[in-house]
Amino acid sequence: MNAALIDSARDRAGNDPIFIWHGEAMRRKAAGEDILNATIGALMNDDGTICTIPSVLETFRKHQTASVAGYAPISGLPAYREAVVRDLFGQGPLADQAVAVATPGGSGAVYAAVVNCLEPGQSMLVPNFFWGPYREITSHSGRALDPFTMFAADGTFDIEGMSAALDRHLATQGRALLVLNFPCHNPTGYTLGPDEWRRVTEAIGQAAKRGPVSVLIDVAYMEYGGAAARGWVDSVSGLMRHATVLVAWTASKSMCQYGARTGAIVALHEDDAERTQLDNALGYTARSTWSNCSHIGQKAVTDLLTDPELSARVVAERAEIADLLQSRIDAFNDAAAAASLPVPRYDAGFFVTVFTKDQDRTAAAMREHGVYTVPIPGAVRVAVCSTPASQIGRLADALEHGLAALA
Repeated sequence: MNAALIDSARDRAGNDPIFIWHGEAMRRKAAGEDILNATIGALMNDDGTICTIPSVLETFRKHQTASVAGYAPISGLPAYREAVVRDLFGQGPLADQAVAVATPGGSGAVYAAVVNCLEPGQSMLVPNFFWGPYREITSHSGRALDPFTMFAADGTFDIEGMSAALDRHLATQGRALLVLNFPCHNPTGYTLGPDEWRRVTEAIGQAAKRGPVSVLIDVAYMEYGGAAARGWVDSVSGLMRHATVLVAWTASKSMCQYGARTGAIVALHEDDAERTQLDNALGYTARSTWSNCSHIGQKAVTDLLTDPELSARVVAERAEIADLLQSRIDAFNDAAAAASLPVPRYDAGFFVTVFTKDQDRTAAAMREHGVYTVPIPGAVRVAVCSTPASQIGRLADALEHGLAALA
């Protein structure tokens, strides 16, 4: 019988590599082996159960009624869209220059940015350490991914490399879409400091003289980065003078509701007419792909963001699990320093990377010791978010063993 699949759809992987390694780790654990699983990007309690926020669960249960059985509006509930904008920018002028469209998590926000800011065949710019699905999202939509070197020799963000990449894209494809997954970068845990944001803004301003630049700021892990995690907001006004600014927002991490698939893409522009065009284009993408997003998710998250009592409870309850994460980050940083592991500056977030010349051999050697990480180009990704502080020593030992296997 003749095959129906088009050539570009053939021989694709049926699952994400992260979930493949996670599945193997879980099978070995179920068979009775002592397994440390540092693969999955969800914040876990020390007993292996997923972290949840009580006020969030209560609010979702409250909305489990017939009122959410119908479709939500294509671009999202108006109250939800406004709540997301206010969550990011408060009552200031930036909120008045922003529009939001509901998406199925942060993934939907990235997809909407790609198909509206790049022509088919063009490429999106990312640092060379990046969230793996960026590649699948661009490939599946007929675009591509173009990584540039993330770190300079001194370990800071390679702004010169970013600038050169922007210039190359503007010269070859006439436009650029740049992803900045800060704060709490996945997979390195790096967060840009104020001076780095200033220099990034200046570089984008210079690049934008040559053609249209869009900047997608992916803030999925923002609520786990402490006071410094909202520092990027101070740079938005400067970026808007030169570029279209997009923000990928998601309740997956901030509300510990990964399965609710409740997110948004927020677009900022100084020009009213251009903002309307952005709003319409993003809404069109929603209708032509996922059609609309979780009704119950939008209703619940709107309450959680706008009700003063609920919002205060979310902040307080989330702070407890943020402290749990921070204890693991502190333990990892101490262990990494003691073992001289080759790591970037780990500021905050769910993950850190450990650099290696051969990620597959390093990860394989670690698996021999029952420790699972995710091999990525030039490193292994370590999910500190799901690793108890008491197991960090074992994790560091396995990383040392994995690196030594290359000698």
